[in-house]
Amino acid sequence: MLKAVIVDDEPKAIQSLSWELSNFDEDVEIIETFTEAEIAINYINKTDIDCLFLDIEMPTMDGFQLLERLENKNFAIIITTAYNEYAIKALKNQAIDYLLKPIDSDDLEQTIGRIKEHHKKSDSSEKVEKILSEFNKKFNRRKITINTDGKLIFLTEDEILFVESDGNYSTIHTSNGKKIVVTKKLKEINSLLPEDHFFRIHNSFVINLNKIKEFLKSDGYVILEDNHKIPVSRQRKSDFLEKF
Repeated sequence: MLKAVIVDDEPKAIQSLSWELSNFDEDVEIIETFTEAEIAINYINKTDIDCLFLDIEMPTMDGFQLLERLENKNFAIIITTAYNEYAIKALKNQAIDYLLKPIDSDDLEQTIGRIKEHHKKSDSSEKVEKILSEFNKKFNRRKITINTDGKLIFLTEDEILFVESDGNYSTIHTSNGKKIVVTKKLKEINSLLPEDHFFRIHNSFVINLNKIKEFLKSDGYVILEDNHKIPVSRQRKSDFLEKF
């Protein structure tokens, strides 16, 4: 069952879409509807959902501004609009589809099918990631499995210099200069990394201990092999020194 949220400033539009979605009651559950964007943002940021039906033309905040405020967009986004011109912009904002008002039943049926595919792929990627991580731990393999952009990336621990937090996202900096952006918090990435070689040196950084070139005691920084300068938090300094 897909958990859906509808955001539209017109109650009649919500009622109409809800009625259309009732034809798919075995596939879709409308868990909440909103006419005010700000309240919707607070709810969506705290709730696990599968799809969002989002109106674009709203008085206080348009749909694209709402999307920018969302902390996590790991769900299907369906733009609902009366204006065809928004289609391209909708797709650039990670929407898997858009529906023109008044919404046609056949179009909605096709959209539900796309949402299911999106959901299935997301689920399977997460499952594969977990299975591979457990396999690596069990057999002491030093491959780290990263799920990003619809694909799995396999890294050796030696390829990772450090990981940097950016809110609900993390950036993995590799030894060949590449940056891999992952929609996971730093805590989640840290749990995938071997404790004997990686250390969360700061709220915003996890470093590869084997890549440290210098530790500047007075300044409270470590210098990595690529000359990146990473701060050591005061609270973690003693634990960090115990690693050596």
